[in-house]
Amino acid sequence: MLKTNTLIIGSSFSGLGSAACLTKAGIDYIIIEKEGQVAAPWRNHYERLHLHTPKNLSALPFLPFGRDIPKFPERLQVVTYLEQYQKMFAIKPHFHTKAVRVAKTNDGWLTQTNKQTYLSQNLIIATGSFGQPEKIDIQGMETFKGKMLHSSQYNSGRYFKDRKVLVIGFGNSACEIAMDLFEQGAKPSISVRSAVNVLPREILGIPIMQLGLLMNWLPAKTSDLINAPILNYVVGDFTRYGLKKLPYGPMEQIEQHQSIPVLDIGTLKLIREGHCKVFDGVDRIAHNTVYFNNGMCEHFDAIVAAIGYKKGVSTKWLQVGDERLADLNKPLKKQQYFGNDGLYFCGFWVSPNGQIREIAMDAKKIVKDISEKLETAEPIKVGEEVEIKSDLLVASF
Repeated sequence: MLKTNTLIIGSSFSGLGSAACLTKAGIDYIIIEKEGQVAAPWRNHYERLHLHTPKNLSALPFLPFGRDIPKFPERLQVVTYLEQYQKMFAIKPHFHTKAVRVAKTNDGWLTQTNKQTYLSQNLIIATGSFGQPEKIDIQGMETFKGKMLHSSQYNSGRYFKDRKVLVIGFGNSACEIAMDLFEQGAKPSISVRSAVNVLPREILGIPIMQLGLLMNWLPAKTSDLINAPILNYVVGDFTRYGLKKLPYGPMEQIEQHQSIPVLDIGTLKLIREGHCKVFDGVDRIAHNTVYFNNGMCEHFDAIVAAIGYKKGVSTKWLQVGDERLADLNKPLKKQQYFGNDGLYFCGFWVSPNGQIREIAMDAKKIVKDISEKLETAEPIKVGEEVEIKSDLLVASF
């Protein structure tokens, strides 16, 4: 068993940012990662993916993106940035190490993995707020003769050239996948079941996230009321294309409902120009014909279900109460259980001002809290071997 002051689970943005802050503070830590490299989620995303937040609001502590990187970095540029970050702070994760059970004991946090067990005074969960893909469940889907996949399995539109492809969903991934399909010579359509909010990624060359920061001090409803005329002018009436608008604004959508508005990077233009059809929600499938809730039907060669991921962290391996997990729907400063018993969550709250920016702020706040507690705590050497008897170590998984 290895003993350390702080154990970090996950080595993408949240885990690396936390590790760097711990390094700066001179605090011992170990970081584990179930994959074989850092930034695993970004390596596995579809090729066309870009950050939808500008680089100046998307950097981790102590290392900005380079000047040669565009305003909205591409997927591989993000991966390279995270690799450079890892090297800069000499972060050495224990790779291929998956947490299978985590629980609080009298001695600290006991984390059992597929390789060994760790004991830590503090535990930072940095696995990301969106994990397992939602299951595709459509009546008659087993009869579909074409290719059907979740957006997590989508790689590039070049594999669908000249084919009619239905993208289910209207989130940021769904919209960018539809653009990628069109650019690669496919014939995309989008099925939209729910009402949405759509924001421009930029206004007069200024990222919408930066403009949002100027109104950060206002209540969400007030901010939405002030911004409504500008957004209506820039985005226009998208309901005439078959989309439905949410009864509340984008800031309220984020803060109260913890979901992200669509940042339009060109999908509305495709729809306006007739390059991408909009259909209602899917009712059922019969062979290669998709029937929609409004009675329409259409033949498709492939379906990409951009229906999202399960939010939160799996309680199968993390033994904490439901109240603790519900706390993750609030920013750190409002969380009732922040740092309670040395447990921290980094990057789980969906911020109106950019998820990565929030991760960078979270990492600093978490390490500040750990540092303050450490002033009166006994120092621990990272990697120290200890032996502790616990019923947790003989549990079956």
